[in-house]
Amino acid sequence: MAAVALTDLVAYLDDYLDLANVPDYPDAWNGLQVENGGTVERIAACTDACQATFEAAAGLGADLLLVHHGLFWGKGVTPLTDRRYQRVRQLITADIALYSAHLPLDAHPEIGNNIELARGIGLNVEGRFGEYEGQAIGFWGELQVTRGELSARLEKLLGTEPFLIAAGPEEVRRVGVVTGGGASMISQARDAGLDTFVTGEGPHHSYFDAQEWGLNVLFAGHYATETLGVKALARHVAEKFGLEWEFIDHPTGL
Repeated sequence: MAAVALTDLVAYLDDYLDLANVPDYPDAWNGLQVENGGTVERIAACTDACQATFEAAAGLGADLLLVHHGLFWGKGVTPLTDRRYQRVRQLITADIALYSAHLPLDAHPEIGNNIELARGIGLNVEGRFGEYEGQAIGFWGELQVTRGELSARLEKLLGTEPFLIAAGPEEVRRVGVVTGGGASMISQARDAGLDTFVTGEGPHHSYFDAQEWGLNVLFAGHYATETLGVKALARHVAEKFGLEWEFIDHPTGL
C-alpha cells in the first residue's frame, strides 16, 4: 500500500467538503488543524477530538485522524498547557495529522451527517431546510410510518433509544433531519410544513416549542447522530486514495 501525500489529501478534502463556501460558526476552525510528517497510509475517524480518541488513533497506527468536532475553535491564541498540551503532544509524538470538518460535514449532500441519517431511516428525501447564514444544513422528505416505528428505526441505526416528544401526528409523513444540537431549528421545521423533526439534543424549552407548534421531535443523541458523516467521509477518502481506515467509537451518551 503506497503512502499518499498529506497535502494531496488535504487539498482534496478542502475541495470535496467545499470549505471555502460553507459558512460555520464564528469560532469553528475547519480543515487541517495539525500536520504530520507529510504522508498518510492509514486513516482513523471519530466524532470528537479528545485525548482518548488521539490515543486510540495512535494505537491503530493512523497517520491522519478525521474528526467532526475539532481540537481548535478559533478563539484566538490559546496556550498549549495542561490538557491542550497533552492532546497536541500525543498527535505530534505519534505523527498523526488532524483534519476537522464541522458544518461542512453536516451539510454535505453526499456523505454528510444529515443525509446519512436521512437515508438510514429510509427517508425519501425531497429537499433541504434549516438554514444557517443562508446555507441549508438539513434535509427533509416523506416517510409513511408511525412515530413509534421511526423511533425504532433510529434506535436500530444509532444504537441509542431516542427521546420522543410526541406532540405531532401519530402517523408521520413529512420528516426533517438536522443532527447534533439542532433544536434551535424546530421553528424552521414548522415553517417548512414538517410534522416530525429528528435531531441530536436540545435545551429544556425545546419541549414547549414542539408541544405548542404541534411537532413530533426525536432527540437521538448529539454524539450518536454525528457518527455517520465522519464514517462516510473516511470511507470515501480511503476508497479514492487506496488507504485503510477505521472508526474510533468513543460515545458520550449525550
